[in-house]
Parts: sequence; structure tokens; C-alpha cells
Amino acid sequence: MTCSRTLIRWALLVFLSLLSVQGAVQAKDAPATQEAASTQRVEHPVPLTAEERELSRQSFKRIAEVLRHPRCMNCHTVTEFPRQGDSRRRHQQLVMRGAANKGAPTMQCANCHQAANSQDGRVPGAPHWQLAPLSMAWEHLKTDKALCETFVDKSKNGDRDAEKIVEHLTHDPLVQWAWTPGERKPPAIGQQDFHLLVRQWARLGAACPRS
Repeated sequence: MTCSRTLIRWALLVFLSLLSVQGAVQAKDAPATQEAASTQRVEHPVPLTAEERELSRQSFKRIAEVLRHPRCMNCHTVTEFPRQGDSRRRHQQLVMRGAANKGAPTMQCANCHQAANSQDGRVPGAPHWQLAPLSMAWEHLKTDKALCETFVDKSKNGDRDAEKIVEHLTHDPLVQWAWTPGERKPPAIGQQDFHLLVRQWARLGAACPRS
């Protein structure tokens, strides 16, 4: 009887010892497993090639053709008033910028410019019609490099990174109005082609031209 009890105790001790060893091994391996899983979640983007960066620069040069078009430039002025027409003359009725870029208190942009063009196409309209802030004025920038550097400067562009710039240029209703401008001429580069250029420019590093 005593022998049987001794064997049972011995077997129980061996079993508990094995469980303890197994637990220690699992605990030791757990950090390594977690580290491996964490490493797998980290994305390591492939560095862009010189050719891809150059393609990004060339894409912006095409984008700049639209940004300098009167449909965009008339409201990205350095003046205290908007411009109008392909000749970019001063806006009639002595319209002024105003403190909030939406016109003077007695002559707000929205008084005439509704959410869509007038039926005859003479009065342009889109949601949130207004001038761009002076920090986003472009008409005085003579090179694509200067335009791009201002364009991507978050202290001037409304705190937009490349992703937000793409969102703005491809979805903002006021930007999209440029291709449905009523009786006015739209930019030579089509809307969908412009969207493709913007996305390509950003995807390849949002690089600015060298000049």
C-alpha cells in the first residue's frame, strides 16, 4: 500500500514538473512570436526610383497648366478682388475679397453665385463660391517650381498633405466646376485626365519641378 502511494506521488510530481517546463518555454517564446507578428504589420515602402521622381515632376508640370488656367487663377489672386473672364479682368460691380474671402458684408459672393450655374450659363455657380485665401494666391508665381512649393506648403495650403491635396483636387465641387463653367472655356486638360495626373504625381512622391 505504501509503495503504491509513493509511485502515485512520484508520477504526480513528474507530471507537474513537465507542465512547469512547458509553460516556461511558451512564456519565453511568446515575446518573440509577438515581435514577429508586429514586424509583419510594419509596412516598408519601396524607395522611389529617380525615374519615378522625375515622372512626378513632369506630372506636376501638366497639373500647373490647369492651376494657371483662368478658371482657377481668377480666384487665386494676390489682389483684394476676384478676376473674371479669360482676359482675367477685374470683377465687375467692384466686388471685393472681404475678411472671410467671401465678399464684402453688403456684397457677398453668394448673392449672385449660387450652388450651380445660372440656366443661361452666364453666372457661374458651385457650392461654397469664394476666393482662395491670400496664402494660396498663385498669380504672382512665375515658375512651376515656385507654384508647386507653395502648393504643398502646409502652412499655406490649409494644412493639406499630399493625400488631402488629391482629395481636394479630385472631389471638391468648386474645383470640379472648372470643367462645367457655363459659357466659359474649361481647361484644355480634361477632368478625368487631370485626376489621373494628380494621383500619379502624389503616388510618385509629390515631387516639385526643378524650375
